[in-house]
Amino acid sequence: MRSEISRTRPAAGPLLRRHLGDRRFLLMLPRAVGLQILHPSIAPALVEHASTRLWEHKKRAVLQMIYLACAGRDTASAIRFAHEHVKGNDDLGRRYHALNPDVFLFQHATYVETLMTAADVFGPPLSESTRALLYQQSCEWYRGYGISARNLPSTWPEFTEYFDDACARSLRSSPAATQLVDQVLRPDAWIVRRLPTAAVRAMQHERAAPLLGVRHRDSDAAALRTVAAMTRVGFATAPPRVRYVSQAGL
Repeated sequence: MRSEISRTRPAAGPLLRRHLGDRRFLLMLPRAVGLQILHPSIAPALVEHASTRLWEHKKRAVLQMIYLACAGRDTASAIRFAHEHVKGNDDLGRRYHALNPDVFLFQHATYVETLMTAADVFGPPLSESTRALLYQQSCEWYRGYGISARNLPSTWPEFTEYFDDACARSLRSSPAATQLVDQVLRPDAWIVRRLPTAAVRAMQHERAAPLLGVRHRDSDAAALRTVAAMTRVGFATAPPRVRYVSQAGL
């Protein structure tokens, strides 16, 4: 039997915990998921496990992700248990596995990029030093997964370079993406079901948008600004239990 020490690790840093547990991060998740369904190894896995209930699947997965990051539990064993069986062939017949370090890093990166974007959209904006610290705590979050961190960018500028390159090189439309796109753009469950479709379109990453068939419109951007403004007003006086998910332990 493993010792208690081996089943624990340092919990998420306070800055990461605050941003990761913030419900406004959850509101931006269509951005991350829009990127994920365009990855040729992630999309078929999502079709296999959540072909018609994408957001119910993401609710379970993301809330568990937040809990594991914030609770200081043995993340590596939980991640392997949840992902070991997620494997198969993509639409070009190439093998994929959810625990492939490059695939796992990209999926993690979509959440990190969305975390930063949520702060930009909903405010208050991050200073350069705060953004750098938040990224460093995100790196510790990733290392806790027990997946190879060999290609993990060490700084925020290096991350943005990696992410831009990964999006340009890896993302493409596919039959799996086509099957999931309507669910991404018109969420039907969880907190994201409250989002106007126009706001969901506006929050899509610039690389993902054309591949998802989205053309950014001024009215879409206005819808997202309205959601952000209304959310800021509501959160200004809301108690912590409303602002943060319980899994973050805040």
